[in-house]
Amino acid sequence: MPSLQAISAWPRRISRVDSAALAALLLAVPAPASAHFFIQSYSLPIPFWMYAWGAAGALLLSFIAVGVFTSMPSMGLSHGQASSVQTQARVSDRPGRGSYVALLLLVLCIVSGFAGPASSIDNFNMTFFWIVFVLGVPYLTAFIGDFYTRVNPWEALVALLERLAGIQFTGNMEQAARWGHWPAVILYLGFINLELFGHLLARGVSAWLLAYSVVNVAGAWFFGRQAWFEQGEFFGVMLRLIGRMTPLERRHGRFRLRMPWSGLLEDEPKDLGLVVFVLFMLSSTAFDGLHSTQPWLKLYWYEVNPHLTGVWGLSPRDQNTVSTVLYEIWQRLALAASPFIYVALFSAVLVVMDAIVKSGLTVRELLCKFALCLVPIAFVYHVTHYFTLVFAQGGQIIRLVSDPLGVGWNLFGTAKWAMAPVMIQMGPLWHIQVGLILAGHVASVWVAHLMALTVFNTPRRAGLSQLPMLALMMAFTAFGLWILSLPLQSGG
Repeated sequence: MPSLQAISAWPRRISRVDSAALAALLLAVPAPASAHFFIQSYSLPIPFWMYAWGAAGALLLSFIAVGVFTSMPSMGLSHGQASSVQTQARVSDRPGRGSYVALLLLVLCIVSGFAGPASSIDNFNMTFFWIVFVLGVPYLTAFIGDFYTRVNPWEALVALLERLAGIQFTGNMEQAARWGHWPAVILYLGFINLELFGHLLARGVSAWLLAYSVVNVAGAWFFGRQAWFEQGEFFGVMLRLIGRMTPLERRHGRFRLRMPWSGLLEDEPKDLGLVVFVLFMLSSTAFDGLHSTQPWLKLYWYEVNPHLTGVWGLSPRDQNTVSTVLYEIWQRLALAASPFIYVALFSAVLVVMDAIVKSGLTVRELLCKFALCLVPIAFVYHVTHYFTLVFAQGGQIIRLVSDPLGVGWNLFGTAKWAMAPVMIQMGPLWHIQVGLILAGHVASVWVAHLMALTVFNTPRRAGLSQLPMLALMMAFTAFGLWILSLPLQSGG
């Protein structure tokens, strides 16, 4: 995870006894046979190909079981009613009183970055933003649903401006409909670029939070408050997608249980921007895991760069400088291209699907109908790549919250509290990652089959339509495990 290059200095302050936890935190250099997260040499218990084939076999069995035993679940509402209720709930839910608490925390993050300790491990905003918010909130959302809609600090800021300055953020509804979710895609891409390549320290995080606050105010002014926070504020878009997986559902202010992941069936994307956003959730995490590995480094320096050497007639020293700059551009272009590569691959699978069952739907319509089945995979990719950081550094927030500015306060009596990073042995960690990736793909197979039942009417056509999707899921499973098993480049 990009910003973690700044966080990589944290463990210097922690005892060497916690080396296993530090291995998970640093994501540093393993030997060629190492699994992706391990700092020391770690040989997989069995060869990688056996993991890949075993996971693919389990996925095939789950596909058969889903096809034989699954029927469309009753969710108590028709598709149109569900969409209507969901939209009404989102409008009525924002913003809640907790959003102003979240706004205060945002201000505290910004101030602590500028005025707090220079050390990343001791600065409140580094742990609170990267660990608690960027990592912790999505994980909590997957269990209890989209609470972020009610506590969005940037919407609270807009609501406060409306109240205090008498400004009405009505915006241009035609422009909002024309742009759809593309503003969220652009902002998400910019954030991941900054995360991977920005090397942000505490001041940089505060500067970005200020800039992002200005963007949200401007977006709400141009598109309208409701439209912007539905379609433009990318944290909100991402967390609503994750929240659809939860077995808890909030309607009319009350919670009730529902079938896990069934929320992904209720309201399909209306524009391609949201489809690309979902595919970028998947591709950005895969790219994050891949771009720090030795094979990716060798691809550029051994396969691409030799064709550039001598093109401009530069000296070896100048050529090396140019090649390094081009490598940075290569990285960013690859990241920007990744969701569209995934969209093209997914579209090809859907074309094959349509050739089998003759649905009569366009590729665009099929993309919108099936894109959300990939959300569970995107989520487990995120978890497997980053969850060790929550254990390694997340507990420090208890200490930092008592003295967020590093001036000697002890507001909650926890300033002297110290928590050693939670140690996870390398073998169990690898198997947890394998299990999570497989579970996410099984969930996606189930969701895709339910979507097919609604689109293709009969169980037979639905089952046939999912054969190309099963092949895609198997490929994603093997690819995800392969990335995790790759050795990292030096400093990765």
